[in-house]
Amino acid sequence: MTEERSKPYGLIGTITSDHITWRSGRTREGLGGILYQASVLCGLGEDVSLITNCGREIASGVGSVTADWATLRRDGLRIVPGPPNRVHLEYPERGERVEVLDSAVPPLSADEIVPCLPGLGMLLLVLNSGFEIGLGDWRTVLRETSCPVWLDIHSLALEPVLGSRRRYRPLPEWRAWARGVTFLQANIHEAACMLGDPAGIPSEAELAELAAGAFHEGVRAVFLTMGRNGVLVAEAGKTRRIIPSDAGETVDTTGCGDVFGAGTIACLGRGRSPFDAAAFGAALASRAASMSGIRETYEMAGACALRNIRG
Repeated sequence: MTEERSKPYGLIGTITSDHITWRSGRTREGLGGILYQASVLCGLGEDVSLITNCGREIASGVGSVTADWATLRRDGLRIVPGPPNRVHLEYPERGERVEVLDSAVPPLSADEIVPCLPGLGMLLLVLNSGFEIGLGDWRTVLRETSCPVWLDIHSLALEPVLGSRRRYRPLPEWRAWARGVTFLQANIHEAACMLGDPAGIPSEAELAELAAGAFHEGVRAVFLTMGRNGVLVAEAGKTRRIIPSDAGETVDTTGCGDVFGAGTIACLGRGRSPFDAAAFGAALASRAASMSGIRETYEMAGACALRNIRG
């Protein structure tokens, strides 16, 4: 594997203002969204170009949190009037978390994204609100992209509503979003939506069927995160479940899927196989669950020696 520094990662998504409540009564407020991916990649020393609309209300907070991220590029960060993506997350004692999105910034257009594409080593689209970009604009961006592309389905599987609980919905259009991307990420609940059964828990055979459908659309590798059950990684003809060792007491699982994705992407960008890359990403996500917040995640990634990626 080469020791050469990878080209910049273009990161499309939303920076959120998170308001989190646990059943115990504990609460936390802070920034989130694609800052989780950016914090890991920058912490690992990778160059990251943010491509996002950021609500003016949180712009100064974003600047403060990322002030010493030396490898973060902000040319594609646009400050827009109005509120940010304000998200309320509630973690019950059991079951899936409850998400309410109070407000959303305007979506990005292809015309805003395409000028940011030249020179990128990989383009990442993280649909962490589902309002980031329309499908037509995304297809235009893909036609103009020459580098590998990572797509995280994420909140696209949630109902596109503001001000009330967002529930999972069938997502038959996932193929149009994934067509031509290189790497596809989803969690087990999002996979159920992609299979047309939002209330179900997919079997191994159904997940294999989903991966086969992704391969048909040109995807090279599929990463399905399954919480404590690890990550199912599928490449044409090969499937492996990766379960990281327990990193300690779980404090906050917010952003763990984002941390997994970023750690995996960093390894892929340096030539690792999807399976080796996912093992590193899963180990980072396990550590991230024992802490809370963007700043802590950045410091955790920075503490991971780069040789863990370079091998």
